[in-house]
Amino acid sequence: MYSNGLVGLERAGLYRSFAGEEIVRNGLSVGNGMEGGSSSGGGAGDDPDASDPHRKKKRYHRHTARQIQELEAMFKECPHPDEKQRLQLSRDLGLEPRQIKFWFQNRRTQMKAQHERSDNCSLRSENDKIRCENIAIREALKNVICPSCGVPPVGEDAYFDEQKLRMENARLKEELDRVSSIAAKYIGRPISQLPPIHPIPVSSLDLTVGSFGGQGFGPSLDLDLLPGSSSIAPLPMQTVGIAEMEKPLMVEIAANAMDELIRLLQADEPLWIKSAVDGREILNLDNYERIFPRPNHLKSPDIRIEATRDSGHVIMNALALVEMFMDSNKWMELFPTIISKARTIEVLAPGMAGNRSGSLQLMYEELQVLSPLVPTREFYFLRYCQQIEQGMWAIADVSIDYSRVNQFVTPSRSRRLPSGCLIHDMPNGYSKITWMEHVEIEEKSPTHRTYRELINGGMAFGAQRWVTTLQRICERLACLMVTGASTRDLGGVIPSPDGRRSMMKLAQRMINNFCSSISASNGHRWTTLSGLNDVGVRVTVHKPTDPGQPNGVVLSAATSLWLPVSPQTVFNFFKDERTRPQWDVLSNGNSVQEVAHIANGSHPGNCISVLRALNSSQNNMLILQESCTDLSGSLVVYAPVDLPAINIAMSGEDPSYIPLLPSGFTISPDGRPDNSGAGASSSSNLQGGVARSAGSLITVAFQILVSSLPSAKLNHESVATINNLISATVQQIKAALNCP
Repeated sequence: MYSNGLVGLERAGLYRSFAGEEIVRNGLSVGNGMEGGSSSGGGAGDDPDASDPHRKKKRYHRHTARQIQELEAMFKECPHPDEKQRLQLSRDLGLEPRQIKFWFQNRRTQMKAQHERSDNCSLRSENDKIRCENIAIREALKNVICPSCGVPPVGEDAYFDEQKLRMENARLKEELDRVSSIAAKYIGRPISQLPPIHPIPVSSLDLTVGSFGGQGFGPSLDLDLLPGSSSIAPLPMQTVGIAEMEKPLMVEIAANAMDELIRLLQADEPLWIKSAVDGREILNLDNYERIFPRPNHLKSPDIRIEATRDSGHVIMNALALVEMFMDSNKWMELFPTIISKARTIEVLAPGMAGNRSGSLQLMYEELQVLSPLVPTREFYFLRYCQQIEQGMWAIADVSIDYSRVNQFVTPSRSRRLPSGCLIHDMPNGYSKITWMEHVEIEEKSPTHRTYRELINGGMAFGAQRWVTTLQRICERLACLMVTGASTRDLGGVIPSPDGRRSMMKLAQRMINNFCSSISASNGHRWTTLSGLNDVGVRVTVHKPTDPGQPNGVVLSAATSLWLPVSPQTVFNFFKDERTRPQWDVLSNGNSVQEVAHIANGSHPGNCISVLRALNSSQNNMLILQESCTDLSGSLVVYAPVDLPAINIAMSGEDPSYIPLLPSGFTISPDGRPDNSGAGASSSSNLQGGVARSAGSLITVAFQILVSSLPSAKLNHESVATINNLISATVQQIKAALNCP
């Protein structure tokens, strides 16, 4: 079994290396049996004289009652003391630092063994309960009389063989999980709202947390994990066909939206003005309302309008772009950091074969900012495609009130006014795209102050973010299609272009998994742990069911913070493997080395890396990392992958079933003006692919595999571990960047 991600307290994300070479393990403590050999002596791997046959026999030290009492007290407060804490204990207790280190290692191993024994007792109790139920059923059936022949049924002893019962019980549980997952996905309601059929009661994961380190974790976590639940929640709707009488009205709405979109995209002043902050094009709302009046529109103080425009060139021909825009699955692939969910509800008109002109679809999408602090935006909208002239297409989006025709849908607080893009075919496989985002947002609660400037300024969901993301993803797709590759890109390790593409697909799945793990989607139930800052660490739990994710219960945790450092500086800090020991608390201060490199675009920061950690006794684990950056923000995402799995991907085989549990960072501008002054154009605000900004918004996210058993109970120790992990990481980042 692969050790993927941060696995519990003792198996947290192991980093290992290429065959035969030592690297660091990115984890806390792992061992079989007692670590260190004794309560004070240490293991052979830590003793430079371990291979000397003439070495003296080790002397064993028995700790005093006071030493054990002090060590136990420290263990309850901090199971993983750092070097400074170990030195302090050494001075206080009169022990060597190595003795302190090995005592804590052995104590953690002992706690782990106790937990495993407790789990075994629970499983035995459950088996005894099932056995008693089977015996009761068996006894009851002995008195059953066939109504037609008046004799007892024959062959019950053979049929109710104990082994057969166990196999049948396991099969029924698997079937229940599968059916529940399908029901939740396609019916659009939680399992608890389905008709009351309860063949097997399923207990929820519960966690009641007291205090940790003197700080409470707030209210108890109510983590209701149903069979088949996953990090990607089902769409909050049940598909209902559109009545024929509604379709002409929808066609008229789409046609009017297309007309307005084209006029707005081709207009200049006075409709569009330059932002004094960053030079973006912003719609002049007063002039817009005079030219495009809405007769029944009522203004409300809770409603905010965001309207921006941007343009750029992308490395993909226009027709290919049109095809991807009209396919909801490919639409998500183009914008993995923006779109958390998308679905085509109904195709109202298929359009012309070959160019999609005249195609009209009713669609659903959920948009996100990569932070648990920012709620997602949901849209039910019509998408209309029309070829304006040879080599030019227009795609218009406009919201409709889908709740009027579908009782399962609640009215959305986000409305897309006529928005979309013009796509011009250019020579050499390029396209010029002009994009407009025009939305109306009803805010029942204020935006969290950490992201207020970014959201209210229209940057978080604005046209610039869509265009720059599209440019970066199209460059990535172009690199994916390259048949040849240079030795510099492959680092002499990846043997073929097929292996290169397989590695890129594996990294893309890692990015998608990471984005979904920190989404503030309606399907995620985040619970805030107090103690880090005014934001706190937010946690949620899910049971992955998709291929390529570890089986069991996964605990995700994230926090967001503001740093008075430019996004470019923060991105370079995370991207540079030389500075990794400064923030990676799991690397034990050891450095890493890049052994394979795949370029993903023109910017040097857009790349996939295979890293190995140095000076470690573990030699079978590598780090798969992808970094990407554009004007709207950056990502640095990584996941431990063992050597056999990396070899599968590098050989060009299908990487879909390689388990991944990624962690990482998101970086975005804070939406505040740069003190040095903003330029007059978007290009002047680009420094190495990241927008100039007064500061940066950082989201730190980790995932822990709590247990490989789907029915496992979440415990205090797992939450405490991930809370400590994120808190320590944030403190080290601030210290390394000289932030208060």
